[in-house]
This record gives sequence, structure tokens and C-alpha cells, in this order.
Amino acid sequence: MKNLFSIVRLSKPLHKLVITIALLILTSAALALVGPILSKFIVDQITLKITHQGGNLSLLITLVVIAFGINLLSLIAQVISDRLGDHFAGRLRQFLTEKFYDKVLTLPQSYFDSEISGKIVNQLTRGIVATQGFSNSLTNFILPTLLQSIFTVLVLGYYNLPIAFFTFILFPIYLGISYYSTIRWGKLEVQKNAIDDRSRGRIQEVISNIRLVKSFTSEKAEYETVSGQLSELNKIYARQSRTFHIFDFCRGLSLNIILFIINIIVFYETYVSKLTIGEMVLILQLVNQARIPLFAMSFILTQLQMAEAGSKEYLEILNLKSVEFYDKKEKYNKVTKPQIEFKNVDFSYNENENVLKDVSFKIDSHESVALVGHSGAGKSTIVNLILKFYQPTGGSVYINNKNYKDLDHKFVRQNISLVFQENELFSTSIRENVAYGRPDSTEEEIINALKSAYAYDFVMKLPKGIESEVGERGIRLSGGQKQRIQIARAILKNAPILILDEATSSLDAKSEKEVQDALENLMKNKLVIIIAHRFSTIQNVDKILVVDEGKIMESGTPQKLANKPGVYSELLHYQIEGNKKLLEKFDIY
Repeated sequence: MKNLFSIVRLSKPLHKLVITIALLILTSAALALVGPILSKFIVDQITLKITHQGGNLSLLITLVVIAFGINLLSLIAQVISDRLGDHFAGRLRQFLTEKFYDKVLTLPQSYFDSEISGKIVNQLTRGIVATQGFSNSLTNFILPTLLQSIFTVLVLGYYNLPIAFFTFILFPIYLGISYYSTIRWGKLEVQKNAIDDRSRGRIQEVISNIRLVKSFTSEKAEYETVSGQLSELNKIYARQSRTFHIFDFCRGLSLNIILFIINIIVFYETYVSKLTIGEMVLILQLVNQARIPLFAMSFILTQLQMAEAGSKEYLEILNLKSVEFYDKKEKYNKVTKPQIEFKNVDFSYNENENVLKDVSFKIDSHESVALVGHSGAGKSTIVNLILKFYQPTGGSVYINNKNYKDLDHKFVRQNISLVFQENELFSTSIRENVAYGRPDSTEEEIINALKSAYAYDFVMKLPKGIESEVGERGIRLSGGQKQRIQIARAILKNAPILILDEATSSLDAKSEKEVQDALENLMKNKLVIIIAHRFSTIQNVDKILVVDEGKIMESGTPQKLANKPGVYSELLHYQIEGNKKLLEKFDIY
């Protein structure tokens, strides 16, 4: 129950609505008992008339009318409480989703590096669905039946204590059996959730990488993987079902035995005139009403256990430490002449190994610098630190002599434009993708950015122009087209610092030439940092920093490093030799 109590505490803004619903439920539950009580007096009047002992027709009619009015009021209260209950469930769904999404947006980059996106979304969905399902049951069913049960036992106690006692003990018996049953159900539910997260995460990965799956003809293997996980889920569910039905039989047996005892008492005491016919009818109606929550007890506890298990991962994510707060109202001015400096920076993704070791360098305003080195040398890690996705484990990073530790992440990133190696586009329109960093941009500004990125001509040939949707991750565009949309986005943002993360590495020669032309417009009057494996793209930079095994091993102009023994000249030699062999093969060299 601790997870559900946490949800209750978390949803404090909705408590007034819950109190209103509870009062309506209390009213509806009280009114629901008035009908059986009035039926007792109605039956008594009919019995008096039949036995020639009197009877009052006007009183009888009055009681029938009152019973109708009470039932109508009970119905109105129930409908209103049910409607408010549904409203509460919708508000709760929105509230919990916003809480989760807000938390996810403030988590550190390291969290997303270790989690599958499909798993995160599945944990959100399960937590919301389970909690909302329980809240619906709570407001529309659990509370009304619980209150009716209490009132029923109290009224029975007024007329016959033994019957009230036997009716009452049904509840602890039912609750005890149901509780033990749901505890066993809940343990298996946790196992199911873990498998469900894996399977759904895998399905989303496969859909995101469907071209990879199809190109390697791995459809059957992927299908069998998920099918196997689903079969495992069904096996656990079968164990849950078997346990439930065994305990359900025990619940039903206890109910039948106690109802048998109650019937004996009721019929015998009516037979010997200790109870009137009206009292017998009342007691039988009340006992029948008491059965309703009993039949639902296992369902209620199962819903509770599902909500408890389903909200577990949801709350675990909510309890993670936020490191970035995006809703600050501060306005940040752009840096006019940016300088970036690393002073003795160390960094490790875990405690075992430093990825960067005592890295120091300085990049001046309007200087273009290329980061070069073997794969895994630490180039992308340097960029991640510049973007403040991570904090150095040693040393400091500065922008214009201001320590990153003292700067907000929004200030840092608003001064940086980034063109990714991967085509980071949303599935929406070209307009929204280009204006992503500046949603208030005018159409003229967007078009000018597209023209500067040499993207305007191909965009205008699309069916809806800039309103054309690009599909998930830009699937409807070619590699060069996607890169030019990214460049247009960076041009529109017009940040003083530009990072190019291997922006042309996946392009053919023609597309690379088109993208390079667009990049020239983007790089004007900016501090530029380039990660590149193709040395043809960095021959005009001002400086090259050679990264090897987490250290800056060499620094200098392309011409200087090309003629100096070291990592850069070695990598350059490999590229030149590779090109020579290709040219010789076709008798061009």
C-alpha cells in the first residue's frame, strides 16, 4: 500500500475533489439503505391488512411514494458521484502524466544512456493505467460498497445481533482469503511487469530500426524473441489464474456456509414470531446487499495489488534526482564573443575508468577547431561536456572565463547550435523541425534559413512545401536532405557556438558537397567545433585537437600536424593510402 499512499500524497491538488466525491458517496450509501427499511414498514402494513389486524392505506401509499423519492435521490447522488469519479480519474491521469513527463525532462543524460525509451514509456503507461483503474474502482465502486456494508451491519444489529454478527464475520474471512491471494498475485505481477517492459521495449526498438531488421532478414528471430517473452508472460498469468480460482472457491464456500446459518436463524425466528414478515424481508434484503461487496472483494484487492505493482516503477522514476529545471523564467542573453576552455578536465561514465584524463585546451571566438582521433578516444565526450550533458569529475569547463558549475544548462545550450551525425528530426512538418529552437519564428525567417541551407528548392517540390511531414526521424527524406534541414534549424537558431558532430560522415560525395556548401553559410562568424573522420572536411579549420585515449595528444594547424609524426599524420596517411588504392583499381591514379 505504500506506493498508493505515495500517489495519494502526490495528488494533493485533487484532494478537494475527492472529498466532494466521498460526501456524495456517503449520501448515496445512506439513501440506498432507506429503501429496504421502508419496505419493512410497507410489508408490515400489507400483513396487518391480510390478517385483518388493521392496516392504513394512506400510510401505505405515503411509504411507497417516499420510497420512490428516496430511490430517485439515491440514483441522482450515485450518478453525480460516478460522473465526478470519472472526472477525477481523468484529472488524475493528466496530473500523473504531467508529473512523470516533467520528471523525465529534468533527469540527467546518464539516465537515458542506460534505459530503453520503450521501457520508459511502458512504465509510464502501466503506472497511469493501473492507478487510474484503481481510482475509478475506488470512487465508483469500492467506497460505495464499503459504506453500504458498514451501514448494513449496523441496521442488522438493531434488529438481530446474531445475524449482524454472522454477516460481519463474512468480511474478515473474505478479506483474509483475498489478501493472501492478492499477495501471491502481486509477486507474480512484478515478474510479469519486468518481462512486459523488456518485450515492449524490444518492439519499439525493432519498429525504430525496422530497416536494419529487414536488411538482416531478422524478422523471424525478432518475432520469436517477443513471442517467447509473451509465452513466459502467459505462464505466469496461468499461475495467477490458478491461485485466484482456488482461493475464490474457498471464499464461495465460506459465504455459502455462513448464509446457510443466517437463513436458519431468520426463518426459524420468523416461524416462532420473534420476527415479523416485514422484518424478515428487511433482513434478507440487507444480507443480500451485504453480498455485493463480498463478491467484489477479490476484484478490489486485485485492482489494489495491480495499482501497487504498476505504480512501483513510476514512483521510482519520480524519486530520481532532477538535475535540470527547464521552467525557470530567466532570460539569457547570447554570448557575443564566446571562448571555451577546458582546464585539467577528467571525466568517467563510471568509477572504473576515466574517459578523459587531464584535458586542457582553449578555443577562441570565431575559431574553427576539429576534434580528431580513433573511435572511442573521447571526442564525443568532450562535446557532451561542452553541452553540459555531464559534469566533469575533475577540473573545470569555462565559457568566457565563467565556470560551467555556476552556469545554468539553459544559458549554455541557448548559446550552442548542434548538427548531429544522426538525423535528429521529429515526425512533424518541415516548418516545425526548422523552427524547433525558435518556435516564434516567422515564415520569412524559416524560408531564409532553408535557402541558406540549400534546402529551399527540394522542400518546395514536396507536396505541401514547408508543411510537408517528414515521417519518423525524417524517413521520407534522403540523408543529404535531412542534414540540410538540420542545418536550416541551426541557422535559424543563430547561436554563437556551433558543434558539427560528424555531420557529413554518412553522406555520398554529391550530398556531402551540397551539405558542405550549406555548412559554410552556417559557420560564418561563429566558434565552430567539428568532430570528423573524413579529413577532407576539416582541411580549412584553424586548429586540430588530436584526442587519443582520453588525452589531447597533439594540437596545431592541419598543415603543421600533417608533416609531424603522430596520430593525426597516421590517420591521414591511412585515408590517403585508401584513396590511392581505390584510384589505382580504376586506373585513375
